[in-house]
Amino acid sequence: MTDDRRYPQRPIVGVGALIFHRGRILMAQRGKEPLKGWWSLPGGALEVGESLDCAVRREVREETGLEIEPLSVFEIFERIMRDEAGAPEYHYVLIDYVCRVTGGTLCAGDDVSRVEWVRPEGLKDLQITEGTLEVIEEAFRKRRRRPSILGKPEPTRMLFNAEAQRAQR
Repeated sequence: MTDDRRYPQRPIVGVGALIFHRGRILMAQRGKEPLKGWWSLPGGALEVGESLDCAVRREVREETGLEIEPLSVFEIFERIMRDEAGAPEYHYVLIDYVCRVTGGTLCAGDDVSRVEWVRPEGLKDLQITEGTLEVIEEAFRKRRRRPSILGKPEPTRMLFNAEAQRAQR
């Protein structure tokens, strides 16, 4: 099997899920390269023809067994991993969503070897992908300052979801 994500012609769009429960965040340990064994947020690559909303739902279900509802976009950033010669071996544009669990049973699934709820102080014990810890720490800070900001859908996000659902019918 070839890895069409290596040395891409264009950046690959990916989605991630910030899922909080009782002061913990859901983390997934990668089961495949790149970065096999490293911990990150549940998520993955957008498929052609798939909406961002559907992609984050699918990825979380496949990796964790949980059904979720995306509430809002938290952050958009890029990750460029270069080879020894400096060429971009992997290039992702990542969109992280704050999500809430609506159902399912937690279990490691597709592309991950483990999934765990982790308290903020436990994150230092994990080998976490570059940039992810900063996103998580910022999300915990925002939850402490304004808990409602990460717990309510934004009106524009709700409109986008409704439009996307109508378009898929």
